[in-house]
Amino acid sequence: MSSIKKNFLYDSILTVSGYIFTLVTFPYVSRVLGVTNIGICNFVDSVINYFILFSMLGVSTIGIREIAKKKNDKLELERSFSNIILINAIFTFIALIILVALIFIIPDFYKHKELMLIGAFKLIFNFFLVEWFYKGLEDFRYITVRNIAIRIGYVISVFLFVKETGDYSLYYFLTTLTIVINALINVFHLKSHIRIRMNFNRNNLKKYLSPIIILGLYGLLASMYTSFNIVYLGFIQGEKEVGYYTTAIKLYSILFALFAALTRVMLPRMSSLLSSGNLNEFGKMTNKSYDILLSFSIPLIIFSIILAPDIIFFLAGEGYEGAILPMQIIMPLMLLAGYEQILTMQILTPLQKDKAIFINSLLGAVVGISLNIVLVPLYKSVGSALAWFISEIIILIFAQYFVYKYVKFLFSYKRLLLHLSLAFPAIFGALLIIRMKSFAPLINILLIGGFLVCYYTIVQLKILKNEYFVRIMKKFVLRKNNDL
Repeated sequence: MSSIKKNFLYDSILTVSGYIFTLVTFPYVSRVLGVTNIGICNFVDSVINYFILFSMLGVSTIGIREIAKKKNDKLELERSFSNIILINAIFTFIALIILVALIFIIPDFYKHKELMLIGAFKLIFNFFLVEWFYKGLEDFRYITVRNIAIRIGYVISVFLFVKETGDYSLYYFLTTLTIVINALINVFHLKSHIRIRMNFNRNNLKKYLSPIIILGLYGLLASMYTSFNIVYLGFIQGEKEVGYYTTAIKLYSILFALFAALTRVMLPRMSSLLSSGNLNEFGKMTNKSYDILLSFSIPLIIFSIILAPDIIFFLAGEGYEGAILPMQIIMPLMLLAGYEQILTMQILTPLQKDKAIFINSLLGAVVGISLNIVLVPLYKSVGSALAWFISEIIILIFAQYFVYKYVKFLFSYKRLLLHLSLAFPAIFGALLIIRMKSFAPLINILLIGGFLVCYYTIVQLKILKNEYFVRIMKKFVLRKNNDL
């Protein structure tokens, strides 16, 4: 069995490399296309992602969970895969028909007909991607190598072909093409693992259909306070405000994805631990995730809020000043949404408490939609950021309630207060550096970043004495000494 560390390393490499490529291309693309055309692409992509959410529902989560359970029994593995993929095919077909119809009915969709039809191909080939199958097998090495190779090709293509403001359709086509190529490779590779069994059993289909729909509705409802913000903002305030908002969430997406990589690789292992009755190890892994989250999120929140103007200018250039305040509102979600991910993806999902997840997401969706309707007309992209922030707080509160109800796991407030108290010297030091001398954005980022890295290294080693951090540092020092 692959180790958690090895899987996390591969998934982290994949996640970090993906966002390194984004950091390479985004400053170029944002300057070439401009805030309005970036907003158009993100508006269309958010609409398409809604249809992908509907087509997938809970297939990814249930797929990972079931493949992880059955991977040592080839016959059961093939049966589970065949039933899940059939359900996925039905929902994808329905989503595609509705999408094509709405393109020609809704004026704001028809206005961007070319991009919307390109997005339809993204929807189709997302079905063939079957990434959940390889994650369930914990084949993260294959996933990582394949994705990085395709992303390198994508980055080169963007610099070669996206040259003018009007090239936003080509840019979106290249983005969609990465899904198409990944899917084709995955389908070809699939035959070395399994074959699809056509003797579908109605009872087996029913067994998967209910949790897939429930978890799928969770995803759709969760999007009501994330992706819905972008779509609604585009309808109400136009593509320029979408450009501000999506630029504001860019760094959050990059940083939060690294922690989400941990929850993705933990899901199959947590499911396996529960199925084998190993509750002690299950609890240890949950606490480990919590410690990693606190150590990871708080320094990054400080860094990103203080340096928001410099980061926005460095990432996007002039004309994106409207993204600064939304970014400062959104960045604390790394802690809130990170803990909610632990509760939902690492505890409630392996426990198969799908109804609790659904109820929780429904509450968040109601709050998210209501706040968007009230705040977006008044505060535009800032209103979208506030709606998302408040919705995540509601989700977190109720997720904690359900987790405590089932396994008595409670947020360690003492641990949180300790981390927050240690953050004050970091905030003071970062502000002092900025007041002493204001440099160019990149210099400010490097100076404050370097200061925070040094400060939190000392905190982790000498004050918190974080065993995981100490272990990593010892391995690094030993490896360096061996190299010498």
